[in-house]
Amino acid sequence: MSSIFTKIINREIPGHIVAEDDQHIAILDINPNAKGHTLCIPKREVNKLFDLEEQEYLNLMSFSRKVAIALEKTVPCKRIGLSVIGLEVPHVHVHLIPLQDMEDIRFDKKVRLDNEGLRELLTTIKNNL
Repeated sequence: MSSIFTKIINREIPGHIVAEDDQHIAILDINPNAKGHTLCIPKREVNKLFDLEEQEYLNLMSFSRKVAIALEKTVPCKRIGLSVIGLEVPHVHVHLIPLQDMEDIRFDKKVRLDNEGLRELLTTIKNNL
């Protein structure tokens, strides 16, 4: 069965797409730790990060770097944190989280944005790519 990320990639369900290339997609997290929390996902559905082919792994990190740089230009923060956990969805994904302090990287504190706020954020991040 396709993961929720594959369904977004295939446009079967909606997602707030920040960036996309032939191999990857970046979407705003719908349950973010902080404003701007973004997921970078390879389009090929692979369960675990280290099961990616080496070049796929390097390409994912390069794509994530580009998105992180745009995100840091968009959301005031001390830095962009990176986390790869992947237990919730069996499809590799990199979490990019704007950090003010270490609590922002924990997955027990969430923020909410309305649809208008998400659209504005999405537009600004895209403009900073």
